[in-house]
Amino acid sequence: MDAAHALIWGYSYGAVTIDAICQRAKVKKGSFYYFFDSKADLAVAAINAWWDERRALVGVIFAPEVPPLERISRYLAFVVERQLQVHQETGQVLGCPLFTLGSEISTQDERLRSLVQEIMLTGARLFEAAIREAQLAGEIDNTDASLKARQLWGFYEGTLTRARIENNPALLHNLVSDALALVGVRQQLAA
Repeated sequence: MDAAHALIWGYSYGAVTIDAICQRAKVKKGSFYYFFDSKADLAVAAINAWWDERRALVGVIFAPEVPPLERISRYLAFVVERQLQVHQETGQVLGCPLFTLGSEISTQDERLRSLVQEIMLTGARLFEAAIREAQLAGEIDNTDASLKARQLWGFYEGTLTRARIENNPALLHNLVSDALALVGVRQQLAA
């Protein structure tokens, strides 16, 4: 599953073959078919395994005792740090693995599309909850929190995708401050 995740994220779902996955994982092709009926089955398992690991980290970052705007900042800072680390290791900005896969396969495989959508909706809901709490605390203006969360999610994913397309890690350097400005953080709080 780690091999599938790394190869699909680094290249694309369509470009990665079962042979390449087996070679990277150092397993025989027959072993692959013992556990999975298809590449799509492996991709579903790989996404679920990745999300199980990420969900634990997200749970810590978005813990209720963490101030709401700090949750957003910490999550985005973690993502930027991870992207920069991968860029240093591979020479490539890879963007969001879910968005990359989802945008490629959304019209081809309903099971993968719906799994990616479900995980991404979870992220957007976490942003929305943090925005609502920040509004209640008077840290940002009371506007439509759901709309703000969707805008924030689109900005976040769009920035990662643009950085991937341009292979330009510099596009990520202001992600946190720009995201906070987007949700309406008052200047003195952003500083």
